[in-house]
Amino acid sequence: MSAALRALRGDPYRLLQELDRRLRASRAQGGEGGTDVWQGLAFRLGERWMVTPKDDVREVIPPPRLTRVPNARPWLAGVANVRGSLLTVVDSGRLLGQGPSTEQRTARVLVLNSERLPAGFLVDEVAGYRQFTVSEQAVAPDDADDAAGPYLLGGFAREGRQWPVLSLHLLAQSDTLRRAGW
Repeated sequence: MSAALRALRGDPYRLLQELDRRLRASRAQGGEGGTDVWQGLAFRLGERWMVTPKDDVREVIPPPRLTRVPNARPWLAGVANVRGSLLTVVDSGRLLGQGPSTEQRTARVLVLNSERLPAGFLVDEVAGYRQFTVSEQAVAPDDADDAAGPYLLGGFAREGRQWPVLSLHLLAQSDTLRRAGW
């Protein structure tokens, strides 16, 4: 820690302000001639790893207690009361052809960052944020049988692994989700 920051130890508010100022200055300098970086949240559906844009996810929560919806498609896991708001939870693996979520301990729900569409997407595991550079950008796998295809924004390749980018917003606004009932 620099001497200037050590001097601010007794004043936490000013210390946070200084750290924020330095972070903003660092980002501004990095954006001028530095590499462009894309950040997304990494998650797993079955054996397939994917990322979703950072701004698509409001929060990540453990799977809540669900109430099944009568006559709903199998991929509609149910609805839940999350902090007083009704949240529709979709089994993403089942919807996108990866099979139903079977992971109990590592399963999480990605809550869509939308006030208008209260939806959560059940995934088998979340691995945190990943940053990719422009040089790692790759075309998303073009598989005609891939149910995720219409919702992919592209992808990245790193160390032999493909990271398709799944748009939760496109998925939430799809006709498929609008036809959740039989």
